[in-house]
Amino acid sequence: MPALLQRLRQRLTARDHGLLVLRRAGRTAIVMPGTFALCDQVIGNPEMALFAAFGSFAMLMLVGFGGPMRQRMQAQASLAVVSSLFVCLGTLASRAAWLACLAMAVLGFGVLLAGAVSSVLAGASTSLLLSFILPVSLPGSASDVPDRLAGWGLAAVVGLFAIRLLWPEPAADPLRGKAVGACRALAARLRSEDEASSPDHQQIVRNAHRALDELQRQFLTTPYRPTGLSASDRAVVRLVDELNWARRVIVHSLPIPDDSPNLAARRARIAAANVLGHGADLLAAPRTSPDALHTASAELRAALFALELDAADVLPPLSGRGPGNGTGASTVSTDETDQTDETNEPADRQVTEVIDALEPSFRAHELAFVVGAIGDNIDAAARAERRTWLQRLLGRQATGLPGTLSAAQERVSAHVDPHSVWLHNSVRGAVGLALAVLVANLTDVQHAFWVVVGALSVLRSNALSTGQNALRAVLGTLAGFAIGALLLLPIGSDTTPLWFLLPVTILVAGVAPAVISFAAGQAAFTLELVILFNILQPTGWRVGLVRIEDVAIGCGVSLVVGLLFWPRGAGAALNTALSQAYTASSRYLAAAVEFGMRRPGSRPASTAVEAKRQAVRAASAARRMDDAFRQYLTERGAKTTPLAEFAMLIGGVIGLRLAADTVLDLWERDGDQAFGEVSAARPTQLPHAQLRHTLLRRTWQVTDWYDDFARSLDGERPVPRSLDQDADADRALVRALREDLRDKHGIASATAVRVIWTGDHLSALRRNQPTLVQPVLATGLAHGERAPD
Repeated sequence: MPALLQRLRQRLTARDHGLLVLRRAGRTAIVMPGTFALCDQVIGNPEMALFAAFGSFAMLMLVGFGGPMRQRMQAQASLAVVSSLFVCLGTLASRAAWLACLAMAVLGFGVLLAGAVSSVLAGASTSLLLSFILPVSLPGSASDVPDRLAGWGLAAVVGLFAIRLLWPEPAADPLRGKAVGACRALAARLRSEDEASSPDHQQIVRNAHRALDELQRQFLTTPYRPTGLSASDRAVVRLVDELNWARRVIVHSLPIPDDSPNLAARRARIAAANVLGHGADLLAAPRTSPDALHTASAELRAALFALELDAADVLPPLSGRGPGNGTGASTVSTDETDQTDETNEPADRQVTEVIDALEPSFRAHELAFVVGAIGDNIDAAARAERRTWLQRLLGRQATGLPGTLSAAQERVSAHVDPHSVWLHNSVRGAVGLALAVLVANLTDVQHAFWVVVGALSVLRSNALSTGQNALRAVLGTLAGFAIGALLLLPIGSDTTPLWFLLPVTILVAGVAPAVISFAAGQAAFTLELVILFNILQPTGWRVGLVRIEDVAIGCGVSLVVGLLFWPRGAGAALNTALSQAYTASSRYLAAAVEFGMRRPGSRPASTAVEAKRQAVRAASAARRMDDAFRQYLTERGAKTTPLAEFAMLIGGVIGLRLAADTVLDLWERDGDQAFGEVSAARPTQLPHAQLRHTLLRRTWQVTDWYDDFARSLDGERPVPRSLDQDADADRALVRALREDLRDKHGIASATAVRVIWTGDHLSALRRNQPTLVQPVLATGLAHGERAPD
């Protein structure tokens, strides 16, 4: 017996991190029998007792808000008010079958879709649905509203005190803690990067890799959803990808010695380390002052400006380049140019010199921009933590962030897409619940409520999983009925033993789904209901038979809905979301480069608008991808594709978007007032036609590849072969830069640096292609062979 208890304890701690499920189940096991006994035995109102019991279950077992206690209480109070309103509406809608069905469809869709806007609504969606399902499935009239509302209200009020006083959950988030450790480890690595030969540096490098690996492992292997759905939690999820991308950039960076002429790159790296360090502090304590992070971010931004100044200074002169005339026209003789191009050796040497000269500054620029995005993300997470409960409920952005009033509209518009997993689940859930209400009314079963609850409990993201859970639900119900029948045989009509068994079964029913299995949870829940209804109206084992009939009908409804609506599930939806994210991000990159190829005064408004529009579309596609991956993580059953492979592909989208963001930011500084000194000292010239054509051609090659790769993820074409590094394009780019490299005074143009850095970003995206192709080919993720060489 002690060994069995020890194994159960180990399983509980492994599957229930922080004992969150046990805390909820324990509170419910205390509150639910108490409110039920008060209404049934003291007040003597069975209707009120029934709603008090299920109100306790909905308010305590099915929801668990995170954050500080004050925010939890505010969110719980909001849930109490809204769910009480749903009890009234459900009672009024239950008078006619058609009205009940229509109301269930509309309200179900609204509640489920609203989860994309508000983290509070997302976390409370099941409780809100139950508060409507119960009254709409039990026919009543306006005269029944007071009793039902009194029972539910009693449960809500007692639940508030229980959450505050009975074993409250800690506010800690394991993923957030790992992200804090990863930020600090990367900051330490950046500060020690110039001491690559020392043993301490090697240990720091190992520590950084270990911290990032632990962060990734925490995200992928947690058996429950790794974070909540709040804005701050979503920001932490984005940090996982951004920190891993920062690691890739650091790995490809070279140490910069103290005597290097490119000291701006070294200073930018130190500034990036400061942002990571102060960002980690703010992420660990989001309610503290963000001034240190803001100061570090401003210093990093200044370092980005200084990088362009120093990068232009270290550019080597091109051989054969005569004095310029200040207009961009070259004075190089045709014979000399042809000779250089024909031999290729001088051109190759010049390409190497130019690219090598800017390599440290480019890597520093790439790293600084990624770390700047990480800092902004951490700042957004902290601002989200400081929101009021009303702002959280309405899904509004934190004060000081752009788009406060339009944030909810932007998030909803991201999911009004035929391939959105959130939209799929909202439509599927609404239709399934409405159909269950209709079937329950038409068949006139004894407890129609359980038909709808049965459909809700087993409806999942694909038909196969729905069918599996339907079978588990029926088998679990049969097991619970059998156990209940065996208990009721010796007990008979004596309800006293049932009162002692009720809290035990509530506790087991709350813990079993997370610790044992879905079927075990169904068995315990069935036993709980057998006991509950036999206390209300002793009928013996027949209650179990009714429960089996109702759940079987509900399971059948959910299976039909699962087959009819998007039956492929979250895995296929994730493929589609990845495909759309790659397509949108590649178009964003093309628009960013096109924007850069025009001088500030000559850029039409449409060019800037198009770049911004593509940025919004890429962000929306990335949000849908994030939701699809979350759904895939929480979906039951074996994963056909390893999570690490999907994480690598998601990282590819992050890298593609970050490259587009960097390029757009790079060329937007042409019109930045803060960059006025730079523009005066380093004139920004309009790239001439040859240069524009060369850079755009390279861009189209890269974006076309990513478009083909996106289509391969959706099964529309074979996986494309990775692009080779284009040496001819490098030479053509350097030849074209002769027009923009120096002005008549010998000062390097800012255009030259930006052009080379833009080309470097395109080259980095080329180098990343094999890391994307490999997991697709190895796992058969895409439905097609590799494209022929």
